[in-house]
Amino acid sequence: MDSQDVLFRSPVRVRLQCGLERTFLSVYDALDYLENEWPLRRGERYKKAVDKCRAALSWFAPVEVAREAFISACLEAGMPLVMTAPRGIGDTTIRASA
Repeated sequence: MDSQDVLFRSPVRVRLQCGLERTFLSVYDALDYLENEWPLRRGERYKKAVDKCRAALSWFAPVEVAREAFISACLEAGMPLVMTAPRGIGDTTIRASA
């Protein structure tokens, strides 16, 4: 592929059908998973996600459009998003006082 990888604004973290969690950092990560490891290669959202990811890697579509299409395909395939708390919320790190 001649195009460079394009990072998502924020990672996409999903729970796979086997129960494991996986984080996707870029358009190429998402497209590679769609083309090589996707559990069922059918569905309207799956096809749209593949098309949008390819287009984003060639700079024909915005990165966020590809990201949203990938998220929709994950939901269609029964792979929910895993939400992470923003830094500082629920942070249990103990800091030593000076």
